[in-house]
Amino acid sequence: MGFIYRRSILTLLSISTFLALWQGLAWYLNAETLPSPVTVAKVLITEIQSGQLSYHLSKTLYRLSISFSIAMLLGCAIGIVLGRHQKLNTFLDNWLVIFLNIPALVTIILCYVWFGLTETAAILAVVINKLPNVIVTIREGARSLDTELLDMAKCYRFSKSKTLRHVIWPQLHPFVMAATRSGLALIWKIVLVVEMLGRSDGMGYQLHLFFQLFDVASILAYTVAFITLIQGIELLILRPLDKHAQRWRR
Repeated sequence: MGFIYRRSILTLLSISTFLALWQGLAWYLNAETLPSPVTVAKVLITEIQSGQLSYHLSKTLYRLSISFSIAMLLGCAIGIVLGRHQKLNTFLDNWLVIFLNIPALVTIILCYVWFGLTETAAILAVVINKLPNVIVTIREGARSLDTELLDMAKCYRFSKSKTLRHVIWPQLHPFVMAATRSGLALIWKIVLVVEMLGRSDGMGYQLHLFFQLFDVASILAYTVAFITLIQGIELLILRPLDKHAQRWRR
């Protein structure tokens, strides 16, 4: 309890210091390009009360959830296969390098050109941008699997599902969590670009609109709202899942 209390105090102190520095800099510059935290908070409350923030945030969260789930499921499956089959991995390795180095903006534009300004094209663009990163991370985890444990599973005639659940998954878990956390940090930024270029709703669309109006306070308000949401996902979903998955280590 003492450790948790000290950590909470340090976190609160860190946030307070950041807000104090922001407030001081905004007061010193006295410019519309850097509104104070109080101004941003007022805009945030207004957007929440009007329902605009919740509407656009839900649209972005929907796209993020769908594309993230597809990228993680496909990436984990392909990554495990490539990690366990050397010839297939050698054959597809150059493909991965190519897709890893294609700029996200290029992929988004091509998807919109080829498939139209549709929801499917938007989600596909996000999945294509995220998928190679997941595959590479999970592939490295599959390569590092303990072969002696796999041999033991064969010796005891474990089924494929039981081997995956009790032998492979515990070893892959750190790599999956790494792909998940880095994926969330990357994928929501791509979603915003997708919405900015070809959607009529969502956080990216709103940020583009605020940019055209030079409304910095609204830009910061929506940014704070989305960062808060992502942090909430980390604290309320990812960390409990991580703790539950690693209970076998105790």
